[in-house]
Amino acid sequence: MALINTEIKPFSATGYRQGEFVDVTEADVKGKWAIFFFYPADFTFVCPTELGDLADHYDELQKLGVEVYSVSTDTHFTHKAWHDSSETIGKIKYTMLGDQTGVLSNNFDVMREGEGLADRGTFVVDPDGIIQIMEITCEGVGRNAAELLRKVKAAIYVREHPNEVCPAKWEQGAWLARSDLRVLTLLQQRAGERSSARSVSLNLCTP
Repeated sequence: MALINTEIKPFSATGYRQGEFVDVTEADVKGKWAIFFFYPADFTFVCPTELGDLADHYDELQKLGVEVYSVSTDTHFTHKAWHDSSETIGKIKYTMLGDQTGVLSNNFDVMREGEGLADRGTFVVDPDGIIQIMEITCEGVGRNAAELLRKVKAAIYVREHPNEVCPAKWEQGAWLARSDLRVLTLLQQRAGERSSARSVSLNLCTP
């Protein structure tokens, strides 16, 4: 599953968003940051807790210029029925994409073979349509939207500051490893110089 730094594949899907059915393609995704949030099925147990958690962070993601697409192999009609009947799902304002054909789930390599259901998979896509972050969890393990938000902020920062990197547990406004890449380059250069010097020394000692 080597999807990091690859471009999302073409797709066309219909979703449910705030009372309307909407059509979405890969062209609609490009130009801004996007999250694809795959889950197994509507009207289940762990899924609504994850989707509700993500809904609670949606406004902050929007302020960062990030769009969210939840995806399951249910139809957009089923998404609407769930949205209309569940208090938790009813607060969702992002697009709930239907993937009954399995195109999206297969594109992102989260389709469970022989089941027609998607694994719990999260993918953060940059404005160029390139996958920058991915996370896959098993059936019984839910995800944390606050941690996803932190990772998205880090990805945005790194894109805007290509010579900087974000260390473990980085939070916006915290210390940044500004010199890490320069230090690594310097160490590589010095290692190369030592290797060259050793080679010269060995040549001089060889009869």
